[in-house]
Amino acid sequence: MEPMLATLADAPLEDPNLVYEPKYDGIRAIVTVTPPAKGEKVAKVAIASRLGNDKTEQFPEVVAALAAWARKRKGVAIFDGEIVAVDGAGKPLGFGSIQPRIHLQRGKDVARVAATQPVALYVFDLLRDGDAEVWKLPLVERRKRLEAALGAAAQDGPLRLSRQVAGDGAALMAEAQAEGWEGLIAKDARSTYRPGKRTADWRKLKLVKRQEFVVGGWTEPRGSRNRFGALLLGLPTAGGKLKYVGHVGGGFSEATLRAVGAKLDALAADASPFEAKIATNDKPHWVRPALVVEVRFGDWTGDGILRHPVFLGVRDDVRAAGVAREEKVPAAPPADADTVAVLEALAALEARGSGRLTLPSGDVLELGNLKKVLWPGLGVTKGELLRYYATIAPWLLPVVRDRPLVMKRLPDGIAGPSFYQHRAPDDVPPGVRSEPVPGDTDVPARLIGGSLTTLLYMAQLAVLSQDPYFSRIQSVSTMDFAAIDLDPMDGAPFSRVLDVARWVRDELEGLGVTAYPKTSGASGLHVYVPLPPRTPYKAGMIFCQIVGELVAKKHPKEATVERMVGRRDDTHVYVDCLQNIEGKTLACAYSARGSAFAGASTPLTWAEVDAGVDPADFTIRTLPARVRERGDLWEPLRTSPGIDLQAALERVQARHGR
Repeated sequence: MEPMLATLADAPLEDPNLVYEPKYDGIRAIVTVTPPAKGEKVAKVAIASRLGNDKTEQFPEVVAALAAWARKRKGVAIFDGEIVAVDGAGKPLGFGSIQPRIHLQRGKDVARVAATQPVALYVFDLLRDGDAEVWKLPLVERRKRLEAALGAAAQDGPLRLSRQVAGDGAALMAEAQAEGWEGLIAKDARSTYRPGKRTADWRKLKLVKRQEFVVGGWTEPRGSRNRFGALLLGLPTAGGKLKYVGHVGGGFSEATLRAVGAKLDALAADASPFEAKIATNDKPHWVRPALVVEVRFGDWTGDGILRHPVFLGVRDDVRAAGVAREEKVPAAPPADADTVAVLEALAALEARGSGRLTLPSGDVLELGNLKKVLWPGLGVTKGELLRYYATIAPWLLPVVRDRPLVMKRLPDGIAGPSFYQHRAPDDVPPGVRSEPVPGDTDVPARLIGGSLTTLLYMAQLAVLSQDPYFSRIQSVSTMDFAAIDLDPMDGAPFSRVLDVARWVRDELEGLGVTAYPKTSGASGLHVYVPLPPRTPYKAGMIFCQIVGELVAKKHPKEATVERMVGRRDDTHVYVDCLQNIEGKTLACAYSARGSAFAGASTPLTWAEVDAGVDPADFTIRTLPARVRERGDLWEPLRTSPGIDLQAALERVQARHGR
């Protein structure tokens, strides 16, 4: 069985649906333990690396511990874990410390090194328990069975149970920072095991930058240095060559210089494997691009070269062809191939009018009335709405992830009646997330955003727009951002909305605040302000009200903060700050809207606001191409650490005496 892999992505440190584990720094191991057959005395243990290479002979103490555990077993067990070097006190060490063990072949050599460098298997998953295929169960159930199976056998010796904390990883992260760990793994407690898949159900929260690279050559040593001076590193390209990313000369001991040097000799080549000519400090020698090494580094330069790289070790459990630059990605964007498959399936279902849609996650949705026209003037059907959301999901899902949603349903389209639904249906399909919102005693459960299954399920219910809370389910009483909603009266042209947006921007810039504009998808604009963690709703609303009142005071003929509609001038733009209340919502970035032109709420640059735009240009039919061309303009807001709210309020006091 191939191991499930984690994605480098952000995750909250407080979430009731997540569990947190140390990111152990060794070699991944899928371990199969077969109890003694009738007439036999010794259990069979097989240790396979991530690539399926046999590592059983290299770790006899782990084998012995598992064999002893299996004496009273009646069925096969398959574990997933990490074999890690440990110090004299039993504490896990880094990857470099296990290097002397993983390439040894002779039992005598293994025993000699094992005497000075012990290891331990940290088990973190149970995939098979006798006849039960446990990998198909949710992680929380697998963990219970794992703890019951190992029991007292997994203590401080060669066999250990991984540490795990549920719901709150802050203390574990603080320990990781203090001890210099590589980081944490955050896992969705509800997720099943997906062999061989890299998925956002498991997320790597790294504290240091490190990854694998392919060796394309080496340089001659200087002075008393033996074997080589530095390794020339690269990343595979589509053309079969390597893209040069720099050289690494630090982190080698005399032993590793000899061991790596021997591997380089075996791979010697006459021609450079790099796609372009590279400059080196010393004479280069080339090798076939088959050797993979792990490197720690400070960062990347603007032209893609490693800063301050340090060699950590050779990786024989990683294929050279599979090495790629590891970059942080949104929590759960579907791969391009998956998106295409979903779009093709939706098109086929729409041709029939209804049917069953199987998603890449394995979730299944029953879809109906796909030919129903939701925007009569344009002929946009429910099927087209579903295809829009499947296309835009990689950018929209991070916006709504973990956020409670309010549903505005239009079962007969924009020309028919609408109604708000707060309560999640009682019989939502598997994969659709619904949960009680803490403190909300009126609604038993709400839909929670973040998955393609939930997004398409809502579209099936004729929920045109995505309207999330300003907070996440795990911290529902504090807001991540505040918003100023610029809502024009019937007699106000959109050019006036743009003017008011510029004035809002100017006031915020004067307070040292960066804000982010987007179209509402209808006739207005939204201006969002990222807030620091744990900002109360009241603080966010007061700040926006101060800005709104400043704009209305300076521009009374164009802008107003008057709440009573009857008291507003028909040409005013209402600067609305009342959405900044817990439980209130606005249509989010990339959401479809029920406007006559099938608008989509579209992030803008301030240069576009200054130049002037037409909101009707941003629709569910045009937005996907714009995002592919311009990128995710909403990402800076999502990833911002938040403004210095205290400093901004002090500037208000200094400038306006408020």
